[in-house]
Amino acid sequence: RFWVGFGVGGLTVPFDILAEFLPTSARGKNLSCIEFFWTAGSMSVPLVAYITVGSGRSWQLFVMVCAVPCLASVIYGSIYVPESPRWLISCGRSKEALEILKQAATVNGKDIDVLFPKGVVLKDEREESSNFGDLFKPKWRKLTVNLWGVFAGYAIGYYGTIIAVARVFERVEDDMDSSETTSNDSGVDFDYSAIFISSCSEIIGTIIVLLFVDRVGRVPLQVYSYISSGICFFVLCFFATSDKRGLLMFFAFMLRVFEMAGNCATWLSITEVLSTEIRSTGHSAANAVARLGAFSSPFLVEGDISLRKVGTIMLAIHVLTAYCASHIPETKDVSLGEKKQNKVEV
Repeated sequence: RFWVGFGVGGLTVPFDILAEFLPTSARGKNLSCIEFFWTAGSMSVPLVAYITVGSGRSWQLFVMVCAVPCLASVIYGSIYVPESPRWLISCGRSKEALEILKQAATVNGKDIDVLFPKGVVLKDEREESSNFGDLFKPKWRKLTVNLWGVFAGYAIGYYGTIIAVARVFERVEDDMDSSETTSNDSGVDFDYSAIFISSCSEIIGTIIVLLFVDRVGRVPLQVYSYISSGICFFVLCFFATSDKRGLLMFFAFMLRVFEMAGNCATWLSITEVLSTEIRSTGHSAANAVARLGAFSSPFLVEGDISLRKVGTIMLAIHVLTAYCASHIPETKDVSLGEKKQNKVEV
């Protein structure tokens, strides 16, 4: 679990670097498209679980198979992910930054002699050193607190959703014919088809972000998504003992739709709102807080706590998350590191 958290923390680096290569007009949609790959991973997990654990094989095999893409990412990332051009410029390494930009232009089929004529000079980035402590200086303190609140809330909600959906459909299967379930050697039954269908809903959540992130803005999208997630979470847990499997699948589906939409908008927002010198530090720190939230979610969702109490707790957490999100500056139609006044607060 430690190394998983360490690896997930590294996801912020290529995401933030990609943001630096994108123009303001295309940044929202292109960064959101990255989330389709996260969704592909989410959809693969229940399939791998069904093939391994669901077929009577050990959970160790399941973990080993899931580790293969992680190892491949390490190799691929170390070879193909470039250094941040903005950071290089801020360090006085403009020639290196220019070479990286030329390589990017070549990959995209652009004429580098036209884009970067002889004698071109890159605009200087103000050089500022930063460290973790800078996040608590007056300039960044309020923003840091709100970002941490959002990241902790979204992690609790996202991973709590995965656990709750599995728990709900585990309960449903207790009352269904055993031929419709798949058991592992621990005697626990899971409705893998229902879990897979609910994970597919993340595709819809990402599409919603693509359609509305540049229309309504990053902040309103987060607020509406997290509140909607909280409501769906509450309803799903409230009717968990119902024998209406279709109703439960609908709310599980919509829950993951809104969770994914909120998460996408949050990742986009933090990348845009932080300036170059603090972006990687701030994003990584917020992601570390999210890992703490993910760590705490099993204690809130699993165990002897009734699902109705779980739903009430998670509704409150989602409302608090939306509140923190409403106090993050809007970054729609502005350059990286800039911000404008919000129009939506809760």
